[in-house]
Amino acid sequence: MKKLLLLLIASSLVVPLASSAQRKTKPRARTTAPLYNSNTREATLKNQLSNALRMAQGGQYEAAANNLFTLSRRSELAAERPQIKYILGTMLMELKLNQTAAFQFVDVIRTKHPKYSKLAIEKLSIVADTLGDDTILNYAISRVDLNDFPSNLRDMINYRLGEIRLRNREFRQAAELFGKVSFGSSYYFQALYNKGLAELEENQPSLAIGTFNKMLDARRKAPVTDTNKVAAQMGLARALYQKQDWEASIEAYAQVPRDTLMWHDAVFEQSWAMLRAARFRSALSNFQTLHSAYYEDFYMPESLLLRAIVYLYICKYDEMEKVLSLFEKTYGPVRSKIGDFLKSTNEASAFYAEIEKAHYMKTTDKSSNLRLPYIVLRNVLDQGDVKRSMHYLEKLNQERARVESNPAFRASPLGQYALKILANRGKNTKFAVGDMVKAHLLNMRVELRDLYEQAGFIRYEMITGRKESIKKKISGKDIEQIDENIDRQFYIQNGYEYYPFQGEYWLDEVGNYHYLGKQSCE
Repeated sequence: MKKLLLLLIASSLVVPLASSAQRKTKPRARTTAPLYNSNTREATLKNQLSNALRMAQGGQYEAAANNLFTLSRRSELAAERPQIKYILGTMLMELKLNQTAAFQFVDVIRTKHPKYSKLAIEKLSIVADTLGDDTILNYAISRVDLNDFPSNLRDMINYRLGEIRLRNREFRQAAELFGKVSFGSSYYFQALYNKGLAELEENQPSLAIGTFNKMLDARRKAPVTDTNKVAAQMGLARALYQKQDWEASIEAYAQVPRDTLMWHDAVFEQSWAMLRAARFRSALSNFQTLHSAYYEDFYMPESLLLRAIVYLYICKYDEMEKVLSLFEKTYGPVRSKIGDFLKSTNEASAFYAEIEKAHYMKTTDKSSNLRLPYIVLRNVLDQGDVKRSMHYLEKLNQERARVESNPAFRASPLGQYALKILANRGKNTKFAVGDMVKAHLLNMRVELRDLYEQAGFIRYEMITGRKESIKKKISGKDIEQIDENIDRQFYIQNGYEYYPFQGEYWLDEVGNYHYLGKQSCE
């Protein structure tokens, strides 16, 4: 790669400068002789370009970049500016100053130079991919036919375009783009996973199941905690759930390893599948994990209501009351604080400042100086758009640190120019993140309002169930008949509590009954 770069530099910069005769049609008469005539100036500039080229070839990227930056501002070199800025961009890439390099390539693209604009688009797409900046990538791709990109960049371009289509909810087009990423590409497995997600969004679970199984087959020999393998397993479970194959979905969720980040989500989603499959006791065992102290920082109001619904199905009204009270105790203050914060400010900078504190906070300082609950901010930080933007800000911070760690470069015109670019990009991105945070908080407030309404309906059902239970006890109809042909384990798994006197019969005027320790819901 470096050899190709040096050859490109050598071939591009060995270009004769335009003569003064070409630049000026009517030379002005001079009354006194200049200190340097035009030929001398051109010779000096040509010598500086040659020196910059030798520095680049010798790996002196910083010195070459400084010289090229100065030359790019010379009005005498306007005709040569596209190639100078293109080489300057490549030097900045070597210095890992990708955001600063991006501005050079954008300037070259705007000139519409027949040679260097196309080369700059290719470089800009690489820089955008490294930074994770969709704005720059869209700019680059919108100015060239995709077929004009070198074959070694097409996988990256198709993948990044697929991501953009997916976020724009253009699911069919996204699936097609992800499907074009070739096997062996570093983007292949992520593209395959996203293809499955797009197919699910298109309500094509059977296609998604095939996609995720294909991914699992390709990662069969990988360790059980392999990120791609786990993601494929999770995708498969979700596809089976969407297909309403509850038992297969439960089994697929169970294959997600415990020692992975996705395990918590897998347990919660498996609980929904268990509810749909009427496996109430199994679902309750999951809630013991979900609501343990270890997961107290997770925002998951829906899981408490799901637990209450399971208790409703098996008529555990006392436990149901405890869970509903826990929901109100935990998420009532959360709802209030979100509402108060939204009323207190409309400034994007205030929303960003709050999320920034949570982002850089140590786990031991979860409540310090926060105006919003930590569980809320943690949930917002996990949202895809916020996560991508915070990652981009990290890239900008790393680039700024590289500039500031080199006092000589920092003091140079190029160093000051780079810091100005980074400051502006950082400021604009923080405002964008603030708007994202505000949008997510508004959605959370609406979600909590809806969940509180659901909690009210569930409590109404609980009161109704208790009333019916009392009526049955008064009338003596709370003992349920048992089918002796059904194994006792069936009743135990579905909420009935057998007492130790197995086999004992209670005879009354109606017939033989096994005694159950609780009422069964009709």
